Amino acid sequence: MFLYVISYDIPCDKRRKKVADLLEGYGQRVQYSVFECQLSTEKYQNLRRQLRKKLKLEEDNVRFYPLSRHTLSQVETWGVGIPVIEPPSSIII
Repeated sequence: MFLYVISYDIPCDKRRKKVADLLEGYGQRVQYSVFECQLSTEKYQNLRRQLRKKLKLEEDNVRFYPLSRHTLSQVETWGVGIPVIEPPSSIII
């Protein structure tokens, strides 16, 4: 399992809603266009395939940030909101 931060900037309301709905099935929303997702390699590849079908790459931007246990320990959160997802004990670093 890996922990990913996935962010997006999608100008079309309809596509943005479809992407957000899809990501809600894979992780937790931590900001309006940012999700944290714990994914196996298989689930990550499946998510990428599904997302690709919903995007217009000439207009949209999606970013995938894999986090290791080392970098996760350095994440800072300020203000209100939910805490960073704790990785499973089997996370690959």
